[in-house]
Amino acid sequence: MAEVRSHLADVIDRARRDGTPTIITRRGRPEAVVIDIAEYQRLKEAAERAEDEWLNRLADEAEGRQGAVSLEEMAAMLRDHHG
Repeated sequence: MAEVRSHLADVIDRARRDGTPTIITRRGRPEAVVIDIAEYQRLKEAAERAEDEWLNRLADEAEGRQGAVSLEEMAAMLRDHHG
């Protein structure tokens, strides 16, 4: 953490220019990562698309069941598929 503070500009430049992520640790444990903003946005969009696809699959499964699906049943489906 102290090293990142003293070299923050270099860490940001490496992420932006070279695409090199920097993992920030505290007491030897990974705490955060510095990545280029474009990479962050790409990863965020990919995660959102994956979540949408997953929710759509769950909705399709629920539609295949007889009758309506209760909130409790949907919560159980989410736990079963996400856990």
